[in-house]
Amino acid sequence: MAELTRMDTEDVALPHASGLRGVAADFASDQRAFKNVSWGKAMMWIFLLSDTFIFGCFLLAYMTARMSTPVPWPNPSEVFALNIGGQEVPLILIAIMTFVLISSSGTMAMAVNFGYRRERGKTAALMLLTAMLGATFVGMQAFEWTKLITEGVRPWENPWGAAQFGSSFFMITGFHGTHVTFGVIFLLITARKVWRGDFDTGRRGFFTSRKGNYEVVEIMGLYWHFVDLVWVFIFAFFYLW
Repeated sequence: MAELTRMDTEDVALPHASGLRGVAADFASDQRAFKNVSWGKAMMWIFLLSDTFIFGCFLLAYMTARMSTPVPWPNPSEVFALNIGGQEVPLILIAIMTFVLISSSGTMAMAVNFGYRRERGKTAALMLLTAMLGATFVGMQAFEWTKLITEGVRPWENPWGAAQFGSSFFMITGFHGTHVTFGVIFLLITARKVWRGDFDTGRRGFFTSRKGNYEVVEIMGLYWHFVDLVWVFIFAFFYLW
């Protein structure tokens, strides 16, 4: 019995290597956490991390320009107001745009859920709905750009104050709108593949993974939620500050 207890104790408390071998063992011990992560999901996380740095730099540049300019910054309630029934309603279009994009995040989450249940009809329908909401957002953003350009806003000037406003606004919202546009395109491609059953039959092709695996839907969800999250920061910095 004493010998058995001693052997059990030795099995539990294994000796730890010392020196450089110990350091290498400590670093290698975490590699097991990444063995089950697919290349597609890992690459999407790396892409989103790099995109976070880009958007972060843009927003930091915007804050620096806004706080350093001696010219008054335009009032968002005045710049982004719509004339409805003869009255100026501030930020009404931006509120609708935000509601549409946040709602699309919910439909995308449901699409991922049904995807892992392999209910391809509901998955495809929800992805199409998400793409439609994203396209609606881009359409409203195009209307917003057209309105501001008609009123005299340019990257180098605007009639409401600091000239840096136009360049910051068009650069950041345009970069985000491009992300949404590409997201809509890839959502439509993936929804078509889901609807045809490519992920059930293992049909080879663009974006088609191995048979029975709907992971591409989840990867699209990661991208779409990131785009929605970035908009929350843009909304706070541009329209509420």
